[in-house]
Amino acid sequence: MSNIPWNTFEVAVTKLLSNAMVALHFHPDRPIAGMNSVAQALLEQGIYKNQFETHISNGSVSAYSGGARDLWEKQMFGGAYQLDGVTNSQRPKYGALDVMLHPDGPAPRFGSCYFILSPKVSHRCTYTYLDSHQDPKEKGTYGEFDDILAALFKDAFFRNDAIGENNLTPRKLIEHLLYNLEKPFKDPSKREPNRNLNHYIEAQVHDDIMLNDDVEVLVADPSFQGTFIGDVLEQICLKYSIALYWHMGFAMRVEEVPPDFRGPTMPSLAKRIARNDYIDASVVGVAVNDLKRNPAMWSDRGGYEEVLQELKYMWHILVRFGSPFSRE
Repeated sequence: MSNIPWNTFEVAVTKLLSNAMVALHFHPDRPIAGMNSVAQALLEQGIYKNQFETHISNGSVSAYSGGARDLWEKQMFGGAYQLDGVTNSQRPKYGALDVMLHPDGPAPRFGSCYFILSPKVSHRCTYTYLDSHQDPKEKGTYGEFDDILAALFKDAFFRNDAIGENNLTPRKLIEHLLYNLEKPFKDPSKREPNRNLNHYIEAQVHDDIMLNDDVEVLVADPSFQGTFIGDVLEQICLKYSIALYWHMGFAMRVEEVPPDFRGPTMPSLAKRIARNDYIDASVVGVAVNDLKRNPAMWSDRGGYEEVLQELKYMWHILVRFGSPFSRE
């Protein structure tokens, strides 16, 4: 019905499987056990760790034996990661397949910065169409990718919308796969964000992710430029030969924060954490670190987990509604 010849489809799929890279979103300034921040741990250790090791998450904080993440991994991978002798370091790492090449990444809800991995890593991943915690029926590997493709083209055909891309038809998707994935990486700093919070092809990366061998690009939030965390990000790229780019960023005035997107408490939280009446990724990170150090000072808003969830929601608001970051 879309008048796409079968051989054209096959060539497009080959281009996808040869060139699409996995992106790993993260917040570089988040505190982790035994280290000051995620960025410092990456610089010192040179390895990207999973949530069972870091005990932090930008999604479900349930990476422990018997927790929700442990249970859905058990179901998804047939208990492979619950076998005797399997260590936490062997657990999968979570990212998203960067098909549409959005400047803010394929799944920005999970972090203000993202690594783009080498195409070779894509072949040792498993995939789900949308988030794995929802137990979607469409699962696959690069050897068995048809269910993922079927869901992608079905959304493009029936909804004209797929994995965060509006006005996407099967023909437009085919042309994108044929011509865009092979192009050199485009500087994201002047490009409009896509703001895709919920729709992505999740990638579960198996085996270690070594910065010096598996990471090609770091795309960072400009609110960290000129800060200690920004300096650490630059050191990471120098040490491990990673190309560094800054995207356009997200910033909002306090009065712009809506009460009806992530709940009525968001405007008051924005007032509390704002710097010069603005919020951005680094401002949210400062609040998360203060919550970690001084949880009692935040008790008026609830328990530690409740406030942490509020701060995660604030980042979602920035992604959805924020304007480009500016130091002026």
